[in-house]
Amino acid sequence: MRIEDFSSTLIRNADGIYVASESHSVSYPVDGHMDCFQVEDRSFWFKHRNECIGAMISRHPFDGTLFDIGGGNGYVSQMLAQQGFDVALVEPGYVGALNAHKQRGLPQVIASTVEDANFHPQSIDAMAMFDVIEHIDGDRAFLEKMASLIKMGGRLYLTVPCHGWLWSRADVDAGHYRRHTAQSLRVLLEGLFEIDYLSYFFGPLVLPQFLLRALPFRLGLGRKAGLSAEAEHGAKNGQIVSLLNKLLAREAIKIRSGEQLRFGASCLLAAHRI
Repeated sequence: MRIEDFSSTLIRNADGIYVASESHSVSYPVDGHMDCFQVEDRSFWFKHRNECIGAMISRHPFDGTLFDIGGGNGYVSQMLAQQGFDVALVEPGYVGALNAHKQRGLPQVIASTVEDANFHPQSIDAMAMFDVIEHIDGDRAFLEKMASLIKMGGRLYLTVPCHGWLWSRADVDAGHYRRHTAQSLRVLLEGLFEIDYLSYFFGPLVLPQFLLRALPFRLGLGRKAGLSAEAEHGAKNGQIVSLLNKLLAREAIKIRSGEQLRFGASCLLAAHRI
């Protein structure tokens, strides 16, 4: 795979990363990539999401190259590359792109928004946006643009946070515009993509998120001051994290078998361009 086959305007810089001539900002915390990079490899949340994504893609694979849009530090892309898939990471935050290329060893990294990258129409085999579209205000218009870049029959993979009643200060701090449901995703993709698989996941986190995040936020209590990224993601492990890991492991097994889970704090889906 050559990036030059997908865009004639991207240029590889001295860091070995492809960049665009123009750069637009996105709704994401300035320090978000570095905060995540420090905990990703030890986080039960990132680990479980990877396992579920990998399980879904193994049942609904793609041909050619997957473009991981808004792929951050390359945590998911690295996992997919290790499984033998051809992956190109597209990340507008330069810190994240640099971490993906230099620290995670991903060879094809583009530091740009997908719009600024100027990909050729209907050139992309598969596209992934893992916890990305909730950061985009006009998500339907954005997906229409993405659909124009994907080949007919090409794959789309998504993960999103779910349920408006779980909205909390964590969503505000993360730069989210919304939380989805399975039904809102169906409506969002209607006429653009046909959904092949759609499931909730992170079921064991629904009650803790409601009690510790959403309910205090509704009561005007905010979040606990000084809550670190390590605490958020259980990077220090402990008995609670061990219990969560056991409960979450069942989800990954069910997703790998093709079962669709009806309850969870997030959704994941595989679809194809129509």
